[in-house]
This record gives sequence, C-alpha cells and structure tokens, in this order.
Amino acid sequence: MTTPTILIADDEKGARYGMRKALEKDGYSLFEASCGLEALEFIKKQLPDLVFLDINMPEMNGLEVLEKIRGMECAPLVVVITAYGSEKIAVEAMKKGAYDYIAKPFDIEELRLIARNALEKLALKEENRRLRSQLKGLYTLEGLGEIVGQSPVMRELFTKIEKVAATEVTVLLQGESGSGKELVAREIHKRSQRVGKPLVVMNCAALPETLIESELFGHEKGAFTGATERRVGKFEMGDGGTLFLDEVGDMSPNTQAKLLRAIEEQRFERLGGEETLQVNVRVISATNKDLQTEIENGRFREDLYYRLKVVEIELPPLRQRKEDIPLLVQHFLKLFSTKHSTEVKGVSREAMRLLLTYDWPGNVRQLANTLESAVVLAEGGTINEEDLQVDLKGAELPIFSSITLDSSLTFKEAKRRAVESFEKEYILRGLKANKGNVTRTAEALGMHRQGLQQKLRELNLKRSTATLGEEGIEQESSNKQKKL
Repeated sequence: MTTPTILIADDEKGARYGMRKALEKDGYSLFEASCGLEALEFIKKQLPDLVFLDINMPEMNGLEVLEKIRGMECAPLVVVITAYGSEKIAVEAMKKGAYDYIAKPFDIEELRLIARNALEKLALKEENRRLRSQLKGLYTLEGLGEIVGQSPVMRELFTKIEKVAATEVTVLLQGESGSGKELVAREIHKRSQRVGKPLVVMNCAALPETLIESELFGHEKGAFTGATERRVGKFEMGDGGTLFLDEVGDMSPNTQAKLLRAIEEQRFERLGGEETLQVNVRVISATNKDLQTEIENGRFREDLYYRLKVVEIELPPLRQRKEDIPLLVQHFLKLFSTKHSTEVKGVSREAMRLLLTYDWPGNVRQLANTLESAVVLAEGGTINEEDLQVDLKGAELPIFSSITLDSSLTFKEAKRRAVESFEKEYILRGLKANKGNVTRTAEALGMHRQGLQQKLRELNLKRSTATLGEEGIEQESSNKQKKL
C-alpha cells in the first residue's frame, strides 16, 4: 500500500516542526511549504493526499490557495489552520471545499485524528471508485442506479435487486405509497437480460375498471362503444421485455383471472378478437395494500397472489431509514437547482433537524416535493425552516411525547430540561447510526466536530457513549494532551 503523503503549509517554522513531530509517528511521508505559492507549486507537481493549510501566509493566503486547488483534477483533501476564534473564516474555507479545520493552538491527538480520518475518507473514496469501475457503473456513492440510499436496509435491498435481476422470476414489490417501487422495478429491468427490450409501466389504480382490461390486452376495432380502431395492449407492447403493474391490488376479480392466465401461459386475446397472441413478458408488480387481507376479504385471488410473488421484496418506508435523508436532500437539491436554475446548495442546520425528525408519511416522494418547493421559494443559497412548505414543525419528537406537568418546576426550568433531554436523545441516535464516530456524526447532524465534542462534554455523554463504536467516543473526547 502506498504511504500517504501530507503537505504542511505554514509560514511559522515552529508550527511546521510541531506538526511534523506529531504526524511522523503515524508513518506518513511529510513535506513542508513556508508560503502559499510554494505550497501551490508542490501540490501541482507532487499531488499530495492531504494538505494542512494555514490561512494567514505571505504572498498568497490559504483561501487563495484553496481556490486554486478546487480547480485541480486530482485535488487533495485540505484541512485549514486558523487562529483561535476565527471560526467564521474556517466556515468560509469549508464552503470553498476544505475538508475540515483546526484552530491554533491545537491538541496533538486531535491533529493526528483529523489526519487519520481525512486519509480514511480518501481511501474509502478511492475504493468506491475502484468498485464502481469493477461493477461497470452499477453502484454510485449515492446508492444503486437511480435509487438513493446507503443505510443497511437499502444495501440489503440493492442485494435483492441484483439477485432477482439475474433471473426471470415474477417479482412482487410491497411498500407504502411514495417509497420508490417504480424505481426498483426499473433497476431490476436495467440489470436483467431484457435491458435492450421495452419496460412498459401501467398504473392499475389510475384507470377505471372498464378500461384496465383493454389497457392490458388491447382491443379490436368495434369491440365496444368508442373502439374506433385496433389498440395494442401493454402485454403486447412489452413482448421480450418487462411489464410493471403498479397498484396491482386495485384490479377487479375478472381482470385478475385473465392476468393470471396471461402470466402463466404467456398467451391472451385482444378484447373483441379471436386471435391468440403469444408473448414473452416478465411481470413485476407492486402494491401498497396488504394482499393477504385482500384475499381474506375476497377481493384478491390467492392463486394470482402466489403467482405474482415468486419473489417478494419489501421496500422500507423513509421513517425507517432516516440516515439516508441527508443523502436524499443533497441529491434532490442538485436535481431541482439545475431544473429551476437556482443557486440553492444546502439546508440550514435547523431545516435539516426538521427534515430528520419528521416521519414522512408520503415517503421519498413527499420529501422530493417538499424540497422542490423549497428550492423555488428559498431567497438565498440555503434552505431555511420557513422555506419548507409542509407541517414539519408539527411533527412530534418521541423525546417530547412523555413530558408531563410538574408544578414544582418553573416553565424556564422545564424548558431547559426538555431541550437537554432532546439534545441527548438526538445526538445519541446520530452516534449510534454512525457507530460512535464523532466526525461522521457531526457531518450527519450538520455540526462542526469541535461543536459536537463540546456538546458531548456539556451533556456528560462521554462515558455513556464510549462503547458505541470501535473508535469510541471516549477516545475522541479524551482529556486534552499537551498543547503545541
């Protein structure tokens, strides 16, 4: 494995020496630059993996160097070095593409941890790029094809998609409205042997009962009043490819019987016709209804149910994979900012908190609609709470549902305790989702790592969360070491 290369760019010789002594323990290849121009020349020629970049340097300051680095094809990760109390400058640098920042005087262990995390992120990025190349574009950093998500339940879903795509079995997709059933059907088709053939989509709930049969099988001229010409049905259109039947639970019993025969025999007749047509169609169906209950109530054929669900895939609702929400937000912001020619690039911490705490009964579709509206309404480059046109603020947080009146407490004290209780619960959930890694948790919660560490100390969470992950909170929130 290649030894990671780190450039330390600082005009203070003592600072460069101290950082080198701290980092050389970890076996990196270390180089130094005493000014911005020297740093930029080294980066262009040597392509280091990581740069510790001081903001205040002669000839060319750190922000100017950062701007130049952003335009490079193989840009290194950059950690900016600021003076104590210069958080605004650090935030500006991170908006311009810096990975992180550290303030002087800094803690030795914190410096080493930042370097380690940055290089781990870089290694993970390279591994993802290598895997994407091997998988011929099947995976992206956002998810699988057009499906966005990296949570455990979504990774399990991706595995199922790939397995069933390689077969010819019928697939039944179960999931709530808006959970992405059509996207899953499209990904199965794209990864199947039928990819060069049509994918035909039919929403059974969008058609009156009298037209569903005609849409499925087509009709001959004069088959019924208004049939002025022959019409090709979805089965015929999908010959050689895939037919996706959305909301299949809305079909009438009569149509269900004809669908069962068409799937089993791959034969059917157009309405009003006598010719039997032979096709080769793979059927993927979807429903948000409980078909077992529909069967018990006599509204759905049991034999059709078992024919449709040779393989059944359950799609998780968004409330069960909230760790995917920041990724979905980023995805939709890019999509809708381009679509509507806006400059919206992010959401405020308060807006993200609302997005994460709401239960999204309409699932990903509702989230997408909410964000599209916000992108259009936002005044600046950031979406704020007031831009979210949905009753997110009415969403009850589990932590507040158990609050009871206590006459011994003033309103102010009760409020303080409620807020502290919420903060503990919210941060603990973030830590558990990120296996105790403070840096990743801070990113997910829209906080700076130092701010999260301070909040952990204030809430006395260090010991209670130390065993959440391999790295552990106790390691990252340990007592400060000797200052440089």
